[in-house]
Amino acid sequence: MPPSNPPTARRQRLGAELRKLRERAGMSAATAAGRLGGNQTQISNIEAGRHGVSADRVRTLARLYSCGDQDYIDALAAMTGARTRGWWEEYRELLPVGLLDLAEVEHHATYVRVATMVHIPGLLQTTEHARVVFNAGIPQLAPYEVEHRVSHRIKRQAILYGDAPTPLVAIIHEAALRMGYGGSTVARGQLQHLIDMGERDNITIVVIPFGAGPLPGSGQSVDYFGGPVPQLDTVELDTSHGVELLDAEAQLVNYRSVLDRMEQYAHKPAASRDLIHRIEQSI
Repeated sequence: MPPSNPPTARRQRLGAELRKLRERAGMSAATAAGRLGGNQTQISNIEAGRHGVSADRVRTLARLYSCGDQDYIDALAAMTGARTRGWWEEYRELLPVGLLDLAEVEHHATYVRVATMVHIPGLLQTTEHARVVFNAGIPQLAPYEVEHRVSHRIKRQAILYGDAPTPLVAIIHEAALRMGYGGSTVARGQLQHLIDMGERDNITIVVIPFGAGPLPGSGQSVDYFGGPVPQLDTVELDTSHGVELLDAEAQLVNYRSVLDRMEQYAHKPAASRDLIHRIEQSI
């Protein structure tokens, strides 16, 4: 049986950041606990995300660890509080935990950058396109599992709408536009959806054309989620074994550079829109 109240991705990230602060201060968990009048288990549970922590306790720990970055401390304090039930919790026993963590991180992101080589970004997929993608998975999913994943993916897209929509920059290789998933009708509908979404003020879509040159990295799709401060950014990689979230400083710096380089290879938004339209007309 899974725990009745498993740690959220946000609580786990807060704990990991507190652990980083303690380690940078060269302090053991036992020493930190002793100075707070507690025990090592309490510190371990907080750092693992098993126990919640108050904003006051976060500020106390930051002082103990000699952290002077006030913006960072304020951002950590804002991550505390009572556990709130996000819409993704409806899927907790229906989908892999990594997909729930992805939705939670995405929901709290201040901006999103994605780069894809052979797939349309999930945040920009139509229902029909998403269904084709999930039906092609290995191992093959049962029909009800496909529908759970499709509905989860479409609900994730809510961040792009509303009064304060999340800014999105999508860098898409031309190869992804020509894959033709689902046949001509589905493919044309997906390309028209990209054109329509690219007209929204918060969404920028740029296309890397064939022949642009050698691209950085191995062609792996990358999702980059901005935090309230750069230290709280998150990278998501969609791997064969599931969702992988990265937050080490060196990893964040590396993937920011990768996305910057890839965007340099892409057409500007207007030329990208024209290319998408030409491909749509050719199908």
